[in-house]
Amino acid sequence: MEFLKDAVPLIAGFLAAVLLGKVLIPWLHKVKFGQHIREDAPETHRKKAGTPTMGGFIFILGTIASSLVNHVWRKTTPSSLEVSVLALYCLMGLVGFLDDYRKIRRGRNLGLRAREKLAYQILIAGAFMWFVATTGRGTAVVIPFSGKALDLGFLYGVFGVFVIVGMANGVNLTDGLDGLAGSVVAEGLAAYYPVALAAAGALGIPSLSPLVAGSVGAILGFLVYNRHPARVIMGDIGALALGGLLSGIAVVTRSELLLLFLAFVPIVENITVIMQVISFQLFGKRIFKMTPIHHHFELLGWDEVRIVRMFRLTAAVAALLGLFAAASVGLWM
Repeated sequence: MEFLKDAVPLIAGFLAAVLLGKVLIPWLHKVKFGQHIREDAPETHRKKAGTPTMGGFIFILGTIASSLVNHVWRKTTPSSLEVSVLALYCLMGLVGFLDDYRKIRRGRNLGLRAREKLAYQILIAGAFMWFVATTGRGTAVVIPFSGKALDLGFLYGVFGVFVIVGMANGVNLTDGLDGLAGSVVAEGLAAYYPVALAAAGALGIPSLSPLVAGSVGAILGFLVYNRHPARVIMGDIGALALGGLLSGIAVVTRSELLLLFLAFVPIVENITVIMQVISFQLFGKRIFKMTPIHHHFELLGWDEVRIVRMFRLTAAVAALLGLFAAASVGLWM
């Protein structure tokens, strides 16, 4: 059975991440790559100042290691689709690294300018969508629950860039509490595992299920150190990379709209920020005490662990609903 074979990259990713954490976290302490806290953050976040950041290296390298182990074990070579998704993963992480490094050098929570970061993200997402177009992916997206396909034509490339950039920034906004971003993304990726398996058969593409399994294992290994109280923070390098990974898998498997369920929490975090900005600009009033919305619950007096548990449960329920949406109608053309 394929899922039994995929236990190898799952375990390899987990072990690689745990070992990398043991080496990387002390080094991050030594070179003083510590987290800087934004001035308007909730007071409870002050204690996080100085916690090693750039922990995203742990699961990025862990995922790559799991992929290598998988292909050596199976005596195969990675497909061009797998390489392209890994490239998107790593390049989005590179943008995050530049942002994190600049924050550390400046000694405050100011990294790349917003337009710089956005330009890099659009460039990388555009290159990925161009490559996908060369594989004959087509320009249709499948609507969950209905099973109908909507052909976007020449607008599909724009749509794909929007999905990738939006997801990268959504995960980045979610990364504000110990274990939050890593756990909800791991749940989303775990739900993507059967999607990747089914897509391989339905679309006749190389299976991304080993990559998905390996990335889940690597994130779980990272969460050993990132759960409350966190010994390391993923930083922008990790958050942007995870958003790229999720959206890249969605594009390749023709399941972009499933992200509405499988990445529900990052999307909600994104939407609440947009709502807050629009409301304040138009009416001079804030809808929430603070955004992203997990900060709203903090200011209501909820403790960090309770918020993370609630968001994880919400993400799990949404992911199960997404799988039901896919299975009930047959997602692929």
